[in-house]
Amino acid sequence: MPTNSRPTIWEHAQAKGVSRRDFLAACAWMTAMLGLPASAVAQVTKALETQPRIPVLWFHFQECTCCSESFIRSSHPGIADIVLDKISLDYTETLMAASGKQAEDALRDTMTKYKGKYLMVVEGSVPTADGGIYCCIGGRTALDIVQEAAAGAKAMICWGSCASNGCVQAAKPNPTQATPIHKLISGVPIINVPGCPPIAEVMTGTIVHLLAFDRIPQLDGLGRPKAFYSRRVHDTCYRRPNYDAGLFVNSFDDENAKRGYCLYKMGCRGPVTYNACGVMRWNGGVSFPIQSGHGCIGCSEAN
Repeated sequence: MPTNSRPTIWEHAQAKGVSRRDFLAACAWMTAMLGLPASAVAQVTKALETQPRIPVLWFHFQECTCCSESFIRSSHPGIADIVLDKISLDYTETLMAASGKQAEDALRDTMTKYKGKYLMVVEGSVPTADGGIYCCIGGRTALDIVQEAAAGAKAMICWGSCASNGCVQAAKPNPTQATPIHKLISGVPIINVPGCPPIAEVMTGTIVHLLAFDRIPQLDGLGRPKAFYSRRVHDTCYRRPNYDAGLFVNSFDDENAKRGYCLYKMGCRGPVTYNACGVMRWNGGVSFPIQSGHGCIGCSEAN
């Protein structure tokens, strides 16, 4: 193998002691995760056997890091599987051990050596007011960094509502002129994965699609993966039959709330929110806000 060549995902997994059985089980899970038929397992397996780990640059701008917090709690596959086995996380301000010049050198090396081949991941919006001075890293504005890195990226994933649509930072009066990534960058495929934060398995599933098929997943009109954002929370909610029957909660502590009636009258935004919360749920599939007794707040939708 050439010294400048990266090992394939399977080779890297072997080096870490992953058995063939576990590897095939992971491939089968990934196939199901993407909503593909069982016949596609062989295609996913072949891709992971032959594809090298993709270099990833993960940037943090105007955000609270909740997307990273969600990502590292993914249960299928775990964070160690994704970060250590299936991608090469070359730069991230939150998780990398290096700092200062070492961190900047790692960023520069990947951008130079793998131009046109690395995946760019962004958390947070980018301020554009006053030349972008409200978010600076290493003496450079977020605006400058994102434009330079995007120029050599194979594709870009915008984690969370901040990067996808501006979120809280872009709310009126928006003093920093916080701007979502898709309004600043063109010429590179952009995948929006909104939510505050997105579901961990939605995040890993988006990356797995890129790894397995070497292309971005099918997107809706807002640039979101259809596999996860094609249905309203309302349509997959277990309380939907109560909505259809006209059975509603009128206050959070009434008898109807105890019976699990529909939360629409309490402000639930499930009917206008597209996300996989009701299907995939959170914390390893344990629950989601509506199941916990609080209406959906529409965190994956703009405005």
